[in-house]
Amino acid sequence: MSDQEIIKSFYFRHACKIFDKNKKIPQEKFAIILEAARLSPSSFGFEPWHFLVVNDMQKREKLLSVTWGAQNILPTASHYVIILARKKPSLLYNSNYITHMLYDVHGFTKEKGEARRAKYKKFQEEDFKLLESERAIFDWACKQCYIALANMMSVAAMLKIDSCAVEGFEMEKIEQIMQDEFSVDTKLFGVAVMAGFGYRLKEPPKKTRQKLKDIVTFLE
Repeated sequence: MSDQEIIKSFYFRHACKIFDKNKKIPQEKFAIILEAARLSPSSFGFEPWHFLVVNDMQKREKLLSVTWGAQNILPTASHYVIILARKKPSLLYNSNYITHMLYDVHGFTKEKGEARRAKYKKFQEEDFKLLESERAIFDWACKQCYIALANMMSVAAMLKIDSCAVEGFEMEKIEQIMQDEFSVDTKLFGVAVMAGFGYRLKEPPKKTRQKLKDIVTFLE
């Protein structure tokens, strides 16, 4: 892909509020979008996310009444993704999940793994003070989920697939649905953000952004 084609993809991407419900994303194309999510960077490489792909329309119906930002997206998107962020119990420096990431995923030796854990402990307790509240560490995990979301949406645009991020939902009610209907352990996971993917029904308005000179400062 050329430099110009990359920029064209970002002009192509827009917040698609309604999709052509008759057009479905080929499985191999959506697999690329998911792979972009999987390969996304995260703090310490601890991947504090899980992706729910909700293609069951009956399950989407359950989301409609509490997801005001996706009233036209849920019924029409080819694929609808709920990005879950890990909560405090599984992100504590001494949790089983962190141990799993250190040794089973990253493959550290005992010495390097425990040195990494100690650095992460200091990061949590002192540098970012993430253990002061349940919300602090969840918000930290959510920030990383948005990196994965951005990569998914950017790769989708490169594939000429439309998308729209969704934050318009009632958090407490969504979490109840996650627990009761989607078999999500809400002690370990909360909803960070959602996104619809598919193909546009109509052309979007012209993209508007501030000029680069107004948002970038070079310290030279």
